[in-house]
Amino acid sequence: MPWTVIIHRAARNALMRLDRPLRQRIAEKIQALGDDPDDPRLDIKPLSGRLGFRLRVGGWRVLFTREEIVRVIAIEQIKPRGDAYK
Repeated sequence: MPWTVIIHRAARNALMRLDRPLRQRIAEKIQALGDDPDDPRLDIKPLSGRLGFRLRVGGWRVLFTREEIVRVIAIEQIKPRGDAYK
């Protein structure tokens, strides 16, 4: 059963500002994340120093949290690697 994916406004706005090929790559990874967030093919790691996880898509990072009980993934930020952890 797929997870519900919620994309917060700031992340959605950041995604819409990207060029089409990159936006599509990130959207496909987010779709795969919603299908199975435990898929070992996805480059997901827990964040250190704060709650949440990161999904790597090339030079970009998708920062998210996940609620196991209700099966919800909340996309918090989509940023380039250098800015993602500030």
